[in-house]
Amino acid sequence: MSDMSGFPAGLDALEARLQQDLAWLELPAKAWVPTRVVDGQSVTDVVIIGAGMAGLVASAILKRLGVANHIVLDKAPAGREGPWVTFARMRTLRSPKQLTGPAMGLPALTFRAYYEALHGREAWSVLDRAPRQTWMDYLVWYRRVLDLPVRNGVTVDAILPRSDDMLDIVCRENGDTKTMIARHVVLATGRDGLGGPFVPPIADDIVREFWAHTADAIDFAALRGKRVGVVGAGASAMDNAATALEAGAARLDLFVRRTDLPRVNKFTGIGSQGVVHGFAGLPDDWKWRFLDYAMRAQTPPPRPSVLRVSAFPQAHLHLKSPITGLEQDGDHVVVTTPKGRYPVDFLIFGTGFKIELTNRPELAAVAPYIRLWRDRFPAPAEMPNSELEASPDLGNAFEFLETEPGACPALSRIHCFNFPATLSHGKLTGDIPAISEGADRLARGIVRALFVADRERHFADLQAFDTPELLGDEWADHEAAADDASNDLALPGPSPERTPTRNA
Repeated sequence: MSDMSGFPAGLDALEARLQQDLAWLELPAKAWVPTRVVDGQSVTDVVIIGAGMAGLVASAILKRLGVANHIVLDKAPAGREGPWVTFARMRTLRSPKQLTGPAMGLPALTFRAYYEALHGREAWSVLDRAPRQTWMDYLVWYRRVLDLPVRNGVTVDAILPRSDDMLDIVCRENGDTKTMIARHVVLATGRDGLGGPFVPPIADDIVREFWAHTADAIDFAALRGKRVGVVGAGASAMDNAATALEAGAARLDLFVRRTDLPRVNKFTGIGSQGVVHGFAGLPDDWKWRFLDYAMRAQTPPPRPSVLRVSAFPQAHLHLKSPITGLEQDGDHVVVTTPKGRYPVDFLIFGTGFKIELTNRPELAAVAPYIRLWRDRFPAPAEMPNSELEASPDLGNAFEFLETEPGACPALSRIHCFNFPATLSHGKLTGDIPAISEGADRLARGIVRALFVADRERHFADLQAFDTPELLGDEWADHEAAADDASNDLALPGPSPERTPTRNA
């Protein structure tokens, strides 16, 4: 059965086509990294922490490049990795549906190919954006069809440098603790990968049952008939506000410190392959200028997200309303802004994330040695930006750099493939548009490091390789052949008598 494009319909046919494409391209490449055993334990070449979109595509490209001895660890159950079916609460993705995302340049691996195989081309043509759950289903399929080595239910407690240029990865699984030995570690840990949710200090004295961050698990059903406040005007704030209203909140107050909602997505406006591949080549002051400007302009919430909230008459938008006071009053809290006081039963902070290495216990052994931008780049006086100052200063393969050379060489083998890498590399590590390009840059850097580290072994293999291409009987040397022919013409036996020469 085929559709009008001539391609077979159905997911089975798509998977067959993908496997054919991979075979034609000779992918994945053959494994080439020499195996290592330390103290009787096999060494894993690369451990990827996080099996969300970034971790999956990083795994896929490492496999593609012949680094077969790697593993992806995630603490979540299978099918619940990343934010898509946990704390992401939008109806659809914010990115346009046609972006190829983690497909690595393979048409049969795109979301469009997956969606059309399931629902047909007509359904694709009328689809606005990818439904959130459908995108998660696509990532589950992506993992399965590429046979990626993901292990779920594993929590990484510590990354510890070793004296032999490797790393100990201390993990918990099913209540048991064990240690893996790895040569490289990739932190594919999302937006909070080097810190955690940011909540302003004003909430410190409020009992936790009265508030949550948008990244928390929230019982929205319990908010039915309640007065709910939301702080912030970003996409997550809007999505949580809408979810509360749809769950039956009696009143929703959205508090925004700005004079108006941001309306223009600056980076989308200049999106191009030039930005994807060129940003990392900018001088430091220009990297800072680009990101500081975009951050100050802020990213607007998607129009559908705003309309989803404004459709409810009990939703109230408060501009020019930073929270100046927050106090607990019996069974509720009171929010104070320059415009008034608002009693709410529950408050949701849509205030983003912060980089705070002390919040990541798995990095405790190496965090003091990680170089941040503020350690070497003085922020321009006219562009102070604490978030950028706290960003990690990364090498070409997203590897951490040392505050002082030689202080912690193991950092060169720990790769920061998460959102805080943006200042060093651009938007390649968290959002859909350029995730394949980011993973390709990461994987090629790791491949280079592995090959260089094993150069003696590879040279020994070069010397030992002795499988002949030619067997010696294909073609003979011309002069040698002529000599052989001459010898063959020389007759055996006595020489013939010489004929007398006539005198002139």
